[in-house]
Amino acid sequence: MLKGILKRRVRLDFVHRRDDARLAKLGYRSEFKRDFSVRPFTPLKSCGGLMLRLVFALTSVTTTFSFPLVTAGHIGMTIGWIIPSLFVLCVVLSMAELASAMPTSAGLYYFSAKLAPPKWAPMISWITAWTNVTGQILLVCSIDFTLAQMITTGIAVGSDGRVVLGPGPTFGILLALLASQAIVVPANSRFLARISVITGIVNVSTTIAVSIALIVLPGSERTPAKDAFGLLTNNSGWKSDGWAFVLSFTSAMWCLTGYDASAHISEELSDAARSAPVAIIAGVLGTQTLGLLLYIGASFASSNLQRILDSDLPMPMGQVYLDTFGKKGMLAVWSMCIFVGWVNGVTQSVDASRVTFAVARDNALPGSRWWKQIHPVTRTPVYAVWLVLAVSAVLGVIVWSDTALSSLAGATVVGLYTSYAVPILLRITSGHKNFKPGPFTLGRFSRPIGAIAVAWSFFADVMLLFPLNPRINSSQDMNFAVVIVVIVFTISALSWILSARKWFTGPIPNITADEIARSEARAASRDDEEDSSSVEKEIVRVRENSASEKE
Repeated sequence: MLKGILKRRVRLDFVHRRDDARLAKLGYRSEFKRDFSVRPFTPLKSCGGLMLRLVFALTSVTTTFSFPLVTAGHIGMTIGWIIPSLFVLCVVLSMAELASAMPTSAGLYYFSAKLAPPKWAPMISWITAWTNVTGQILLVCSIDFTLAQMITTGIAVGSDGRVVLGPGPTFGILLALLASQAIVVPANSRFLARISVITGIVNVSTTIAVSIALIVLPGSERTPAKDAFGLLTNNSGWKSDGWAFVLSFTSAMWCLTGYDASAHISEELSDAARSAPVAIIAGVLGTQTLGLLLYIGASFASSNLQRILDSDLPMPMGQVYLDTFGKKGMLAVWSMCIFVGWVNGVTQSVDASRVTFAVARDNALPGSRWWKQIHPVTRTPVYAVWLVLAVSAVLGVIVWSDTALSSLAGATVVGLYTSYAVPILLRITSGHKNFKPGPFTLGRFSRPIGAIAVAWSFFADVMLLFPLNPRINSSQDMNFAVVIVVIVFTISALSWILSARKWFTGPIPNITADEIARSEARAASRDDEEDSSSVEKEIVRVRENSASEKE
């Protein structure tokens, strides 16, 4: 048994040396611990990278249920989830191919820099970096904003409607959530991997159980199957039912974001060139499957849409759970949703901080010398974490209104999917001939799949800028997504024109040629005899340590 454990340890060490050598060829020195994996080398950290953005469907669907409910009703909950899911898969496959070829925390903007024409590479990577960082931080803010609303909903139900918290206390809860995550997120990667694994298991089992219960428990009050999948009820204010149905895609598009997390933590992944694409694809497929199950359950349980629309609860799904499970059952499920949502916020903060660190490592952010620092104990970018959470708090103030979730969701999707589309577009155009695929490749299907991915991304960008209700009577009714997007693009464009174009050249290598050569030599120094010898030496060392402890 000891020999087997030590053999796995030696094998893991070789994999890490190979990962570090691949990273060195991309121009970066390894600075993180590789404590995330999708391979079964160690029991609890295995699949940590997979779980980092996997199957948070329970919280995501619960918090965005209002979008299909208002725009298209039952058909928005079911078909309105399936259609965007199919198109998103094209984006996912294209991104997985890029992550396999270039496994670095810099991710999307690094891909853009390497695939763009040399003359335009700095500017394109600059824009990609800013849109991706913006989208990542907005996603942190939107996750914690919806989590704050979930807590106020739970308080309202628990007090039988006697305690209804307004915007001020809700914002206070948002700040408290961000503060709690500021303590946890800087922890080492192994701890975060364990949290994500445990939460992923709890989340999957709870989502399946709740989905089945929503279908079974309503009994005779259940929505007929024909209506559950095909009835369109437009309460959005838009005259066109077709356009209202399209707007129901908002839920799926917000839920199916952030899957570039596995690319951004690739410097913390074991066997990153293979693990990153597996984690990206499996995570999205898991979210799509569980999200569809939960929406089917919600559609069957929502026989009286008007009652749910008229609910005083901040989140309509709370009314669905209350009607189906009763007060105690609803609060039990809601507590689970809040726990999973908090961990979701933690994992997204990890992702956003890694993107911020990577961009700062190439001096593309104001104050980069702070944000690119790695803490010597945790070996995580602590200052980058705090920056992400501080900016999230500020964004929460800016967009706070009755349509805050719509604004945050729209701006998040526009920021992230723009940063997804740019490197994919470059991959199928200017960078096609020079692209060197990694272990995961789409082969001859790369260009058609990439073309669909780019077209869908830009369509989603435009769609998410529209308000759910065209009747805008005050600023409280506006979708501020377009305002946020314009501000970010203006800042990034002006900073490029006035300053960055004079000094920013794209990703900056932080490793010397000698270090690259040594890293490659270490990765190539393993054969079967050395493997056996290393295991024997490790056994001798362990036995000597045990003997000295007994003495």
